[in-house]
Amino acid sequence: MTFEGGVAYQIMKHIKAILFDFDGTLRYNIPTGDQVFTQYAMGLGLQFSEEDKARALRWEHYYFASSPEIQADLVEYRDRDAFWVNFSHRRLVALGCPAERALTLAPDTSMYMALNYKPQSHIPDEVFAMLRTLKDAGYVLGVVSNRDEPFHEEVKELELDPYFKFTLAGGEVKSFKPDTVIFERALEMAGVSAAESIYVGDNYYADVVGSRLAGLTPVLIDPGGLFPEADCLVIKSFTEFPDLLK
Repeated sequence: MTFEGGVAYQIMKHIKAILFDFDGTLRYNIPTGDQVFTQYAMGLGLQFSEEDKARALRWEHYYFASSPEIQADLVEYRDRDAFWVNFSHRRLVALGCPAERALTLAPDTSMYMALNYKPQSHIPDEVFAMLRTLKDAGYVLGVVSNRDEPFHEEVKELELDPYFKFTLAGGEVKSFKPDTVIFERALEMAGVSAAESIYVGDNYYADVVGSRLAGLTPVLIDPGGLFPEADCLVIKSFTEFPDLLK
């Protein structure tokens, strides 16, 4: 855990609500999409270093944080298949594949992912333990995601719904992190002010930047050290999280 203890304490002692990102924070895909994508690309004869893999994963976080690139791509590639072929091209380039070769490999890579990537949802035991602790302590808990559609039923199926006052998808308010409107709506639903709230997520560009702009205290969960330069509270595991509030 990284933070300045005294400063953190002054902030945390006023906290009433803790809001969470969903995918990649509370819920994980097993295996992850980046693992399967990279493994397939390497099977085509491409070679990537650990630095290449980390760079591509950081790029993916940036891209899906309502980046200018994805906004332009959603306009240009209205056909779903064409969008994912373009995404595959972009991700191959981010991995270090030469642009022309990436253009050639992108259609097959995209098709492979569409046909073969069938991940399982996984909620770590430490998530349940943390949520029980926080709810018993009286915090208002909510989930705020950049998903297009409501996802409360999935939260219920994963047995997470008893812990949360609400869930909120970006598509429900036509606002996607790091835009502040989605956070402002979440605060209304929680019944608290921004100064009384923490937002926890795994995507620096969407979760930290957006929640900070909206006035919340951001906490980045970064088990793999993907964002070593993060200028916020950082935890490696949710086992560390309750200690922030003491």
